[in-house]
Amino acid sequence: MYDYQKLLGLIKEHCGTQANYAKALGIGTTTLNSRLKNQTFFKQNEILKSKELFDLKSASEVDAVFFNKQ
Repeated sequence: MYDYQKLLGLIKEHCGTQANYAKALGIGTTTLNSRLKNQTFFKQNEILKSKELFDLKSASEVDAVFFNKQ
């Protein structure tokens, strides 16, 4: 299980809403919700798009957002 609190903060800061973030990733809101609830995993291309969207510079920043264990 991953803790996506940091991701949720970045979504609010950069996209305003989860719907806007889902659209930027090219996925639906239902798919995004399943990822945020740890029912499915983020795909590599979604993580790469998020890295660009949120201007994450290092692997450790990406890890903190997407791979923070609960």
